[in-house]
Amino acid sequence: MIIKSRLFLFAAKLLFKKKTMNYTTEVLDNILFIQLKGDLLGEQTGLELIELVNNKINEAIVHCAVDLEEVRYMNSSGIGLLITLLTKFRNKSGEVVLINPSEQIKKLLIITKLNAIFTIVNNKEEAFSKLKSVK
Repeated sequence: MIIKSRLFLFAAKLLFKKKTMNYTTEVLDNILFIQLKGDLLGEQTGLELIELVNNKINEAIVHCAVDLEEVRYMNSSGIGLLITLLTKFRNKSGEVVLINPSEQIKKLLIITKLNAIFTIVNNKEEAFSKLKSVK
């Protein structure tokens, strides 16, 4: 019985373990590249990301590429974060492209019809080329 209780506690910890998102950024030729990893939940990390984007926009960076290859899950707050980024850049006559979303994230973008709003590319090189062609 003790083994079953410990196994249950271990499973519960895994199930309710806080999922987090990590990100890295770099600016190449006035394009902000953001690589997201983990679960895109919009939490505190999302607020940090919006603050970073505001700072970059203030530095006259108006294009952004968001790499979603390593995003496992996205909830409505994560969708809201992507839309916020898109709105901020488009308000400055810029653009956002999404790089290589996982199959699960692609399905979510299709279900929410966001695939019609965002430009989706396969890799960083395509993103760079697409954003450099935006006038």
